Order: sequence, then C-alpha cells, then structure tokens
Amino acid sequence: MPFPDSYPVYPTHRQFIDYLEHYAAAFEIKPEFNTTVQSATTSSSSGSGDVVMQYIGRWLVAATGENAETVVPDIPGLEGFQGKVTHVSDYKSSEAYRGQRVLVVGCGNSGMEVSLDLCDHGACPARVVRDAVHVLPREVLGKSTFELAVLLMRWLPLWLADKIMILLAWLVLGDLTRLRMGRPGDGPLELKETHGRTPVLDYGALTRIRVGDIDVVTTVKSFGKGAQIELAGGHVLTFDSIVVATGFRSNVAQWLPVNDLFNKDGYPKTAFPHGWKGQSGLYAVGFIRCGLSGTSADAVCIARTSATSGGRRPSPPRGPEHATGGASQAL
Repeated sequence: MPFPDSYPVYPTHRQFIDYLEHYAAAFEIKPEFNTTVQSATTSSSSGSGDVVMQYIGRWLVAATGENAETVVPDIPGLEGFQGKVTHVSDYKSSEAYRGQRVLVVGCGNSGMEVSLDLCDHGACPARVVRDAVHVLPREVLGKSTFELAVLLMRWLPLWLADKIMILLAWLVLGDLTRLRMGRPGDGPLELKETHGRTPVLDYGALTRIRVGDIDVVTTVKSFGKGAQIELAGGHVLTFDSIVVATGFRSNVAQWLPVNDLFNKDGYPKTAFPHGWKGQSGLYAVGFIRCGLSGTSADAVCIARTSATSGGRRPSPPRGPEHATGGASQAL
C-alpha cells in the first residue's frame, strides 16, 4: 500500500503513524499490544513456570529487527556523572535541555539530528565523533540521495556508484576533514551493504557546525567528578547533560535461544538474500542490514512461502496457564 500522494518525500512522525494505522485497518491486522514474548520454542511446551499465555502456530516470523535493544558503550565513570544521561531512544523534546551544555555521544543519523534539534532550541550541544563517517546531502539536484543511490546501483558497479556519491557529497558539502569529520576508506554504499552502516544525511547540522553552534570533540576518555568529562589528550570540559546516540542491536537471542537461523548476536547466519528462512517454520525479516528494500524483499519471500504451503491460521491463544510472568509463544 503506497504512501498517499499528498505525503512529502520525508513523512512526518504523525503521517507515518497515520499510514501504519490505515494499513492495519485496510488489511485487518490486529496487533497484540502490551505483550512481552518471554520465549519461543519448537517443542510443545515452553518449559517455563511464568507463562501467562501460550500461542501455538505453524510459523513464527521474527520481526523484532536490528534495533530492538539500546547499546550504551562502557565508558569509565559514566555511572558517576551527576547530570542527566539519556539514550536517544528516550529523547522526546529539546525543551528539557534549553540553556544547557549537552554532550551527544554518537556520530550516526540520530546523533546528528539530536544535535541540530538541541541547537535550534536554545541548548549548546557538542558531538563526539570517534569514527570516520560518510555524510551525504539529503537531496542532490532535487532528488533524494538514497533514491539516487538505488538508481546508480541498478546500472553501475558498486565501486563506481560509491565514487560518484562521494564526489557529489564533496561538491555539495565540501571538505569535512576541516570539521574533524573524516570519511572511511570504504565507500558509503559498500559499508551499508557489507556492514549495515547507514550513511549520515545532513539536515542542516553541518552549517551549524561550521559556524560553531555545534562543537565537534574528540573521543571521550573518561567521566570525572561531578559533570566533568575528560577527552583524549587530557582536555577537560563540563556538561549539564549527556545524550547517548550509540545505536541499537538485536535481542532475538534473549527469547529464541535455540534455533538454526540466528547466530549468538541475534542476526541471520546466512547473508542476504538467503537469510530469511530457517527450519520448522521459522522466518526472519528486517535483520539483514540492507534497509527497507532488504526488509521488503524478505517479507515478500516469507509471504509467498507461507501462502503456498497450504497451512492453516495459528490457533487462538491458550491459557492463562499460570498466574505470573510474561507470555510464551511456540512454533
């Protein structure tokens, strides 16, 4: 179901929620909200004493994705920082940070956008950029950068498409090494395809960095007494709050401990495009680090396979079987 014609290229938060609600209504999808899956197994019993409800089905599609659980790096002294420490997943508004010096730890899209939002609403942000990162303009000649990248990859080899993207980024954004933001040796499309690292799109933060509204600092070495932070090289700065934008990871290993499809880190053992199917009716969608296009490809494969296998719909929930705990789901 495509987005409405009235939607912009980059829908708002509210527009995307409206789209999902209309999608669910159109296809009669009824999600089970406020329910936590504690475990999934191919056996007939969960083997757990804290089951509230047990679901029996022919298939299980693991779709919790790459970003199910927050990642916070082990930085010495972080627990002793006396200011407010927030992961970007809990960041709702810049109002709470107005007039504060805020350290944003992370050089990805979330860190860039939060830094700009803080700057636009009266805070004084600084970004920690530890690794080299590809920063691309959001649009080139009126076209979405990602749309252009897909077009180039369709007709050109990956290495050539990467060279063109880097050249366009340099022409539009300039030399970022002057801003203490170097580019990786591998191209942006190659990194996305091989390591799942999405290039950073500039929404206007680079302009604020150039004029000094957003500072770029080196790697944090440790957190000292009170609100002091020691950077690499011994330089010490003081901040009121910290926003940690260091990414997410899969949590499949926590609720699906024994299976043939996922590795110990919660990602498919087989690379895209063959990492969607396991045994005993187990499938995975949204874990192959190829963005929405890869997720769509997985979903189509799973839908076609389940539709042609002649299976029945999952049976209704059974229970409650016990009085405490979460929920169990069996294949």
